[in-house]
Amino acid sequence: MRRRSSLAARVTAVCLAVAGIAVLVAGLVAASLVRRTGEDVLQRSLSAQADVVASQVDATGVGSRVGLAKVADVLHGQGISVVTSRFPALASADASTTRAATEAGLQRVGAGQSVSVKRTVAGQEYLVEIRGVSGAAFALVEPVQMARNTQRVFVRNLLLALGAGLLVAAVAGLAFGRLLARPLRRTANVAATMRQGRRDLRAPEEGPAEVAEVASAVNELSAALQHSESRQREFLLSVSHELRTPLTAVRGFAESLVDGVVSPAEAGETIQRESQRLERLVNDLLDLARLGADEFRLDLAEIDLAETVRSCADVWRVRCEQAGVVFSTELPPGPVRVVADPRRLRQVLDILAENALRATPAGAPIVLSLDSRGVIQVRDGGPGLAPEDYAVAFERGALNAKYRGSRAVGSGVGLALAHGLVTRMGGVISAGPAAEGGAAFSVGFVVR
Repeated sequence: MRRRSSLAARVTAVCLAVAGIAVLVAGLVAASLVRRTGEDVLQRSLSAQADVVASQVDATGVGSRVGLAKVADVLHGQGISVVTSRFPALASADASTTRAATEAGLQRVGAGQSVSVKRTVAGQEYLVEIRGVSGAAFALVEPVQMARNTQRVFVRNLLLALGAGLLVAAVAGLAFGRLLARPLRRTANVAATMRQGRRDLRAPEEGPAEVAEVASAVNELSAALQHSESRQREFLLSVSHELRTPLTAVRGFAESLVDGVVSPAEAGETIQRESQRLERLVNDLLDLARLGADEFRLDLAEIDLAETVRSCADVWRVRCEQAGVVFSTELPPGPVRVVADPRRLRQVLDILAENALRATPAGAPIVLSLDSRGVIQVRDGGPGLAPEDYAVAFERGALNAKYRGSRAVGSGVGLALAHGLVTRMGGVISAGPAAEGGAAFSVGFVVR
């Protein structure tokens, strides 16, 4: 398995990258600004010196030449060359500075005129300030090397700032990453404990909003798993009870038959009835397990709901009479055609009718109805359900867990299976109070 980097390491790397990029971008911008600013400062300084020299030079002959030579010696010590026109050449000027001054227009400047330019000679940049005086002109030429020296100092300082910034970013990123990862690590520990089966732990909902949301989601998942597993345990208990009841009856009558206590006919009838009940429960469990699988098949066809309801009513009328329950039907005058699986639809109606008969006392009614809109109802006159229980009536074991100690209830497999079958056939199934005083279960399809 590939080892993944920690959140703290990733946050540190991001902080380093951001700090490095920020310093480099700022450095590039600042370097350009420093260079331009340095050149501007040098240009203004050189211009001021040229103005001073022009004001001090006596243009009347030898005096001016002697005075200009002295000025040239002073400026040469500052790295500035003096190039003259219509004056004798000065020792401070060399070929490069002379060429720079010439290209800048030294020979064309008249009295009172001034020129401030930058020229490049043999790869070297020069700042040139030309002033025209009476009968002559001179130029102060200074290489831009001094600005570049300043720029190199700036780059060195920038690198130092970059190193310091990266160091601070690394420390800050590592600290922030660990701080951010702490609640996530606690949440991961809770999730790992949940994987081992514990459901009573909760992750601390702290830190940034996104981290707190992760902890909240894990807590909600833990609570949902706890609730689901509790419901599953209750469902398994109810199914075990439903399985044990017919098995106990079969075993008891088999032992009585062996001991000669009961007649073979009586024992055989009871064993057959309870084995059929056991078979139905097992088949319902298998169907419920297969319902969500792709291989679960439905044979959909166009059928007449009225005919299906009549066929179902013929069977359940007899069973209700045997139990002392008043059974009746309500049917439309004509056919009601829908698309459904006739065998599975009959299975759904049998489940609903069996649940109604189990809950309905002797003398109370059960009504199997169909209207022209394609809605089938199984209504009973039993005790009904609490208003909040109709919404969970089709959840496995939900009604069994609540009413097991107060009335005859099933395992909850049948209602869950009925809901799944109707949904797979494209219908709608719901539960609510019945006009007869008990519960009403409705199954609806789209009429063709």
